[in-house]
Amino acid sequence: MLTLYHWEPNANSGKPMLALMEKGVKFDSHYLDLLNFDQHSPDYLKINPNGTIPALVHDDLMLTESTAIMEYVDAAFPGPSLTPEDPVERWRMRWWMRFFDQYFAPSLSMIGWQVFVGPSVRDRDPELLKAAIERIPLKERRIAWSKAIYNTFSPEELAESRRRVAVGTLCLEEALSERPWIAGPTYSLGDINGFNLGYALPLAQPLLCNDEKTPHIMKWLRAIYARPAAKATWTMGRTQMAQRITFLES
Repeated sequence: MLTLYHWEPNANSGKPMLALMEKGVKFDSHYLDLLNFDQHSPDYLKINPNGTIPALVHDDLMLTESTAIMEYVDAAFPGPSLTPEDPVERWRMRWWMRFFDQYFAPSLSMIGWQVFVGPSVRDRDPELLKAAIERIPLKERRIAWSKAIYNTFSPEELAESRRRVAVGTLCLEEALSERPWIAGPTYSLGDINGFNLGYALPLAQPLLCNDEKTPHIMKWLRAIYARPAAKATWTMGRTQMAQRITFLES
C-alpha cells in the first residue's frame, strides 16, 4: 500500500507528487485541504501527529518531510533514476536542495502566506480560527498560521524575505546559465524541488523573473512543465492555485 497525503501540487506537497509521477509509481492520492485545516483533523493526526503535509505511508512506514520523501521514493521504487550517478553532480543536486529548502523556500513561503494563505481564511469566524490555531500540534506552525491570519509579519521580516527571494532568483539564473538542469546534464530531484518552489515566480515576482531578465529560469521552468509527469501532477490540483502553471504553455 502506498498513500500520499497532500495538498495542491505546489511547494512541499508537489515535490513527492512529481517525484512519484516521474518514477511511474502508482499511489493512492489523499487530498487534504490546507485552507480548511484538514491537516490538523483528528483522523490525520492519527497518521501524522505533527499535522504537517505531505506524508507518505508505505505499508507500515510513515514518512514526512518533502525532500526526504523524494529521496526515499527515488531509492525505494523502480523507474528512471532521479539522482545523478556522477558524485559531483550528486553533490550539486543536494547543495541546491538544501539551498531551496533552507534559504529560498522560507522566504517565498512567508510572502505567500502574507498575500494568499492569510487572506484566504481571515474572514472566517474569529472563534473558529482561534480554535483551529490552538489545535495545531507544532508551536512553530501555530506561530506561522497566527501571523498569516492576523497579518502580523513585521516589515523587517517581509523585507528580508523579499531580499532573499531576489538573491535566490539571481543565483538560480546564474546556475542555469551554466547547465541545463540544477545538477548538470541530468534532470534530478533538485529540479523537482526547485520547480515546485519557483514555477510561479514569474507571476508572483514579475520584475525579478521574466523572459528578459531571467531567460534561463524561464527556459528551465517551461522544460519541466513540458514533461508528461508534470502535466499529470498538476491535473491533480483542485483550486485556482494549480491553474497558474498554465502560463508556462505560452
